[in-house]
Amino acid sequence: MRTTSPASSGNWRASAPASSEATAPLNAPIAAHRFQSLDLLATLVAVVAADGSVLFANSALEDALGISRRAIEGTSFPQCFTDPTALQNALAGAKGNEFAALRYDAWLVRTAGNAEPLQVHVVVAQTDTPMEFIIELLPLEAQARQDREERMLGQAQANKELIRNLAHEIKNPLGGIRGAAQLLEMEIESRELKEYTKVIIHEADRLQTLVDRLLAPHRRPHVVGDVNIHEVCERVRSLIVAEFPKGLRVVRDYDISIPDFRGDREQLIQAVLNIAHNGCQDLTDRISACDAQLTFRTRIGRQVTFGKQRYRLALELHVIDNGPGVPDSIKDRIFFPLVSGREGGSGLGLTLAQTFVQQHHGLIECDSQPGRTDFKILIPLP
Repeated sequence: MRTTSPASSGNWRASAPASSEATAPLNAPIAAHRFQSLDLLATLVAVVAADGSVLFANSALEDALGISRRAIEGTSFPQCFTDPTALQNALAGAKGNEFAALRYDAWLVRTAGNAEPLQVHVVVAQTDTPMEFIIELLPLEAQARQDREERMLGQAQANKELIRNLAHEIKNPLGGIRGAAQLLEMEIESRELKEYTKVIIHEADRLQTLVDRLLAPHRRPHVVGDVNIHEVCERVRSLIVAEFPKGLRVVRDYDISIPDFRGDREQLIQAVLNIAHNGCQDLTDRISACDAQLTFRTRIGRQVTFGKQRYRLALELHVIDNGPGVPDSIKDRIFFPLVSGREGGSGLGLTLAQTFVQQHHGLIECDSQPGRTDFKILIPLP
């Protein structure tokens, strides 16, 4: 949250430098005009003079520090860190052209509400103006999240290819096994022996059904139309309430300002239903105790980055349950095929949900702990 109170900036003011290099802060309005486009970035960015005084701070940096841009500009930026000497040394090296860009990790001090220091990855680089430097701060938590998303997308693509190839390899011999068992059943007369052929045919059919489910997302055409996410949620809610009529409270927390978007309505219904149904199955004990709760929450995310791309607006659909949470042993693998934390589960529900959402250029994230599991679906909005 931004504040504009001058009193909050008392510790950030530095005395005016005496060197000729430090006269650049007097041109702050010009700098603000030159670097106005940096306000569009979600990363924290400051432009500083050679002595470390701030010429420009973007809105993301304002929010992170908890003080206004006017209070930041003209102050000594190294003093915004728990260890000012690291940035001072970096600027000294930059002045001597010792590097084109320097990277290191540091802790950024935040004044608003006595917030804890924020660990950031600092990138110091020269601008096209002599004795002027741009400093980019990447919160390490956000960087770790981006790395996790990239890894998840890569794994999903690899899984998709593996499933498709494996399913085709299994399907062909399955047909031969089932056909041979049928022919054998016609030739034998013993009822006891026919029981064995029935087992073979039954298991072949079961595997065939599993293979069909694995291939379903790749076979079904992507039918695009206008989608209202609340219609999707209401359809899923009606199905869940019909299956679990007692002991489960379904909460709707909708942002009705979310616009329609282009997508496959049936695929999204299936994706949300798979997530919600998984949650309800984990709520068995709480449903018996009549204190189970499932929440559908929709919000608009602004300037959201996922899947290596940045989107001005994105849908955030949360499916939250108050169950026991995802077991630690499978937290990193819940979207992998055939991975299930429940006895008798197929391990395909979340895999298919992730596949359907990715076909909408989106992503599913999971934050789980005992008593609260939150599956968040992110989809770009127009």
